[in-house]
Amino acid sequence: MEREAMEYDVVIVGAGPAGLSAAIRLKQLDSELSVMVLEKGSEVGAHILSGALFESRALDELLPDWQAMGAPLQTPVSEDQVYLYRSETAAVKLPAFAVPAPMHNAGNYIISLGSLCRWLAEQAEALGVEIFPGFAAAELLYHDDASVKGVATGDLGRDKNGEPKEGFQPGLELHAKYTLLAEGARGQLGKELIARYDLAAGATAQHYGLGIKELWQIEPAKHQAGLVVHGAGWPLSEHGATGGSFLYHMADNQVAVGLIADLNYANPYLSPFEEFQRFKSQAQIRKYLEGGKRLCYGARAITKGGLNSLPKQTFPGGLLIGCDAGTLNFAKIKGIHTAMKSAMLAAETVHTALQGGDQGHSDLLAYEENFKASWLYAELHQARNFGPALHKFGTFLGGAFNWVEQNLFGGRMFFTLKDETSDHEQLQPAASHQPIEYARPDGVLSFDRLSSVFISNTAHEEEQPVHLQLLDSSKAIAVNFKEYASPEQRYCPAGVYEIVEEAAGPRLQINASNCVHCKTCDIKDPTQNIRWVAPEGGGGPNYPNM
Repeated sequence: MEREAMEYDVVIVGAGPAGLSAAIRLKQLDSELSVMVLEKGSEVGAHILSGALFESRALDELLPDWQAMGAPLQTPVSEDQVYLYRSETAAVKLPAFAVPAPMHNAGNYIISLGSLCRWLAEQAEALGVEIFPGFAAAELLYHDDASVKGVATGDLGRDKNGEPKEGFQPGLELHAKYTLLAEGARGQLGKELIARYDLAAGATAQHYGLGIKELWQIEPAKHQAGLVVHGAGWPLSEHGATGGSFLYHMADNQVAVGLIADLNYANPYLSPFEEFQRFKSQAQIRKYLEGGKRLCYGARAITKGGLNSLPKQTFPGGLLIGCDAGTLNFAKIKGIHTAMKSAMLAAETVHTALQGGDQGHSDLLAYEENFKASWLYAELHQARNFGPALHKFGTFLGGAFNWVEQNLFGGRMFFTLKDETSDHEQLQPAASHQPIEYARPDGVLSFDRLSSVFISNTAHEEEQPVHLQLLDSSKAIAVNFKEYASPEQRYCPAGVYEIVEEAAGPRLQINASNCVHCKTCDIKDPTQNIRWVAPEGGGGPNYPNM
C-alpha cells in the first residue's frame, strides 16, 4: 500500500515545550503558514516528564499575557533548601550564600510540565496549528539533494515479525519546506541526523542523566506549598557515582520527588532505580513522605552536556531544537525555558527565510547568528563549566569550583573545562567491582519496578515489532553478560531487560511492553548495541500530571 502524503510549510516532531513554542511563534509571525505538530504520545503531555522548576523568561516573551490566559503556573517558589547528604540519617544544609548563584529559585514556579504542554497546545490550536497526537515520527524523508523533505509516521498494524495484520494502515508522509525536530533527549531522528550530517563535529561528547520521579500525596501538616529541596551526595556517592535529587512541594498537598543519576557512572552493578528507592529513606525526605501515598512514577533521560556538547543545530531542510540538541542549563537544573527560547529562535529564522522567498531545502545558518546574539547563548556560556567540573572533580570539589566560578566570576572565567569521554565509555567491566546488594522494597517508601511501571500507565500494543533493537544479538551474552554482568537489567528503570537462565545457557529477554521511553538503554549500553526506535504511535506511558 502506498503512503498518503500531506504538504505543510513546517512540520514539527514533538509536542513538548520546544515543539509547541516553535509552532506558536510561527503562527504569531505569519498566520497563513501551515504548521503541523506530530506527537507520539496518546495525547499531548502523555510522555512529558520533568521535575519541574520553571523560569518564565521565555514564556514572558512568547505569550506575555500568560497569567490572564490561565497558564498553569500556580505555585511560586517560596523557599530554597540545599543539602549535602552524607548518609541515610546525616545531612548538611547549605546556607544560601554557599549555594551557586544559578541554583537560587526566587521568582520561579513549581509546575507540572505535562499540564503546561497541554495548555500550550490549546494556545497553538487556537492560532491554527494542527496537532496530531498518537502518531510517531519513525522515518526521515530526503530530497534528491540530500536535504530533509519531511518525516513519515510509523505503520500501524504490523505483527511481531513485521508482517501486516488485519486493519493494517501504512504511515503518512508529511512533507515540509522545513522540519523542526523537538523529540527531547536522545531523539531517534535527531540522533540519525547528527550522524548523517556530522553535526557534532567539534563538540565534546554529549552527556546525560537519568531522571526518576514520583508524585506523592502527603499529609497536609507536612506540606509547604512552594518549598524546593535540592540535594547531592548519598546514596549515589557510596558507589562513586554523581547526580542530584529534588523534592518540590506543589499545590494540593502533592510533592514531586526524584533522583537524577549522571550516566557517566563506572560500576555496572549500579541501579539508578534502586538508588532512588534508597534515597527516599533519607531523613530529610522521609519526614515528608511517611504517611503519604505514591500516585505516579516515571523516568526520562536528560541531555545535560550544555554548550560544550551542543551540536550544530541546523541541517539542510530543518533544525534541531530544545533537548533534541541539548540546550538544558545544567547549572540552573532547568531546561524548559531554554528549550522554548531555542524553538522561538528557530521559528523566527524559518519565518525570515520563507518571507525572503526561500522554498526550503536550505541550511539556515542564520540561526547560529541569532542564537549567539540571544540571552540563551549567554546563559549557556555562563554555565559551560558546571557539568564538566562535577564530572572531573566530583560532587564536593566540583561544587566548590562551581561556587567560585558562578558566585565570584559570574561564569566568566577565561577557560573552558571539557569532558570528552562518552557516558557509555565510562562503564567498567564487572570484574572491577563487587555486586551491590539492594534491600527488598518495603511497599511503603520503596517499591519494585513492575508496580512502578503499573502506575506510569504504560501500555503498548503487544503484537507489534519490538522497538528496542539489538544491532548484533550475539553481543547481549558474549559481551554484556560475560564482561559487564548485563548492566541493562539495572540501568533500565522499567524492567525491560531480563536475563533468563535456560538449559542452553543465559538468554536476554526484552519485555518491550514495559518501556517508559526513557532512552537510557540507547545511551548507556557499553557497546552501543541497543537502538531505541519509536513503537506504534500512542504506546508508552500516559502520565497524568508529571
